[in-house]
Formats: sequence, structure tokens, C-alpha cells
Amino acid sequence: MVVDDHPMWREGVARDLTEAGFLVVATSGEGRQAIRVAAAARPDVVVLDLQLPDISGVEVILGLRAALPAVRVLMLSASGEQQSVLDAVKAGATGYLVKSTAPAEFLEAVHRTAAGDAVFTPGLAGLVLGEYRRLAAGPGRGTGPVGAEPPTPQLTERETEVLRLVAKGMSYKQIAQRLGLSHRTVQNHVQNTLGKLQLHNRVELTRYAIERGLDD
Repeated sequence: MVVDDHPMWREGVARDLTEAGFLVVATSGEGRQAIRVAAAARPDVVVLDLQLPDISGVEVILGLRAALPAVRVLMLSASGEQQSVLDAVKAGATGYLVKSTAPAEFLEAVHRTAAGDAVFTPGLAGLVLGEYRRLAAGPGRGTGPVGAEPPTPQLTERETEVLRLVAKGMSYKQIAQRLGLSHRTVQNHVQNTLGKLQLHNRVELTRYAIERGLDD
């Protein structure tokens, strides 16, 4: 699904996706409409602009995630400002690209987003990981509701190994090459880990890993 308030841009992105073999199930130029349409169309990936005429892209992300918890949101915005990126990711965006991204890179990013990768314009991944490290090092680290660390779900040795590489910002393909595994096996390990930790996507998984020092 493509959500952007500029008709020519929206239609161009939808056309590029269709020609690349994706099924575009819906398009929208407004945030509230996008949330309603997505609930019915049930897209796997939403390509979303940050600036919309009625509500912000961050509000759209929150609405989409409430309606479709498993949806993956790839931001495609003219803004690459630090706060815009962090706000989008904290709301649940899976990735963030600026609109100056080359078409081929954009299509590859959609493929990776659909596969569960966290995809960012070069330079932005480091920004997001840096923010997660800052939050993880904050005064509240390691304290639960009663001041105790909650029980840690048991991960296998391989799941922990994959989790460490996810925390370093590596893609499924890179992890598969590093560990000598198939792409599908890496995906399965990540999905199993998400289930055990009750997390929804790789962004949340990365934050979990960094909070526990697994990115070292």
C-alpha cells in the first residue's frame, strides 16, 4: 500500500512497485483514510510519507500498528532530520528512506522490508542504533515494575547468535552468509525469537538486543 498526499508521486511509486512484481492493494493521500483502507486491504508493507494533510505520519503508523500489528511500515519522506527518523521508528516504522533514494534502492528496500529487515537510508541506521544505545544506558535500565529484571525467555545458542548480528544492523542475507545458513533459516530463527520475546519486528528486536548488550 502506498500513502502519499502528492498524486503524481503516489501513482509513480505504485506504478514502479507494480512493474517490479509487487501487488499494490491500495493507495491513499490522507492519513485517516489510509488507516481505514489498510484495515480492509491488509497490506504486508505500507510505504508511507511522513507529511500528510490531516494527521502526521507518526499518527498513521500508530493507527496502522493498532489495526494490523504485523504490518511493516517503510517511511519514504523528503525529511531526513534526526527527530523525524527517531519519532517514526519509535512509533513502529520498520525502515526509513529519503525520497532522493534511487529507484532500484527503493525497490530493494521494499523487498527487504517485506522479508523483515530494518532498512534505512545510509547514515540513518547508525543514528537509530545510537539512540537505542543511549536509551539502553539510561537510568531506568534493568529495572522492572518492582525493581527486578523480568525473566529472560530461553533462546537457543543459534537464536542468540542471529540476534547479535541483527543488533549490528546486518540484513538477513548478510547474516546467512556470515553463518553459512540459508536465507529462510535465518528468517525462521528471527521469527522464533520474535515469538519468544513477544516482539513485533526487527526494530523492536534490535532495541531488545542493545538493551542487553548483545551488540558488542
